[in-house]
Amino acid sequence: MQLHQFSRRDMLKLSSTAAVIGFFAPLFHISPVQATENLNKKALVVYFSMPETDTPHNMTREEENSTVVIDGKVLGNTQYVAQLIQEMTGGDIFRIVPQTPYPTDHRTLVDLAKEEQNENARPVIAGTVNLAAYDTIFLGYPNWWGDMPMILYTFLEQYDFSGKTIIPFCTHGGSGFSRTIQTMQGKQPNATVIRDGYALSRSRMERAPSGVAEWLKEVGLKK
Repeated sequence: MQLHQFSRRDMLKLSSTAAVIGFFAPLFHISPVQATENLNKKALVVYFSMPETDTPHNMTREEENSTVVIDGKVLGNTQYVAQLIQEMTGGDIFRIVPQTPYPTDHRTLVDLAKEEQNENARPVIAGTVNLAAYDTIFLGYPNWWGDMPMILYTFLEQYDFSGKTIIPFCTHGGSGFSRTIQTMQGKQPNATVIRDGYALSRSRMERAPSGVAEWLKEVGLKK
C-alpha cells in the first residue's frame, strides 16, 4: 500500500517515500555475511492500533488525536507508522486485533484500558501469525497509561521469539516508551530487543514519513 496525501488537519501532503539505504551489520554488530543472510529474509511488522473513529469528517479532538487520514481513509496513529515501516522495508505486516472489539468512544476506551491494566488482563487475539519465517520483527503499539496495551502482553506471551530480533515502535501522548522496552525484554528473554526504537507523539504525526525513514537508516534496513 503506497501512502501519500497526508491530510490530517490539512497540514501537508506526503511525497512518495524513498527506499531506505543501509545494512543490518551496524545495528546488530554482525558480520557482513550474516547481514547478507538476514537481508534475504523479510521482516515482519506487527502492530496494535486503536483509531477512535472510521469517519474522516467532523472529528472530535480525541478522534483527531488517535487518527491519520490518508486519501479519505482513516488510519490509527500506530497503524500509519506500521504501514510506513512496511512500505519502506518491504516486509510483511500483521495487525493484532482483539477478539472482542474495543469501544471507540474515547472515555469508555480510556476507562477500559485502565481496567484491563488494573486487572492484569490478557485480551484474546483474533487470528494468528506464523513467526517462523522471520528473524526480525517490528512491534508497534500506542502507549496507554504508561504501558503497552494489555493485548500486547497476550501477544508476547502467546509466541516464542527466541533467537529473533524485536524492534519496538510506539505512538504516545507524551510518555514515549515509558518502560515498555524493558518489559518486552522481560517477556522474551531469549530474543534481542533493540532499545533504539521509534516513538512518535500523536501531536507530531506529520513527521512520521521523514522520521521513520531516518530511523530506518539508523536501524540499518533497506528495501
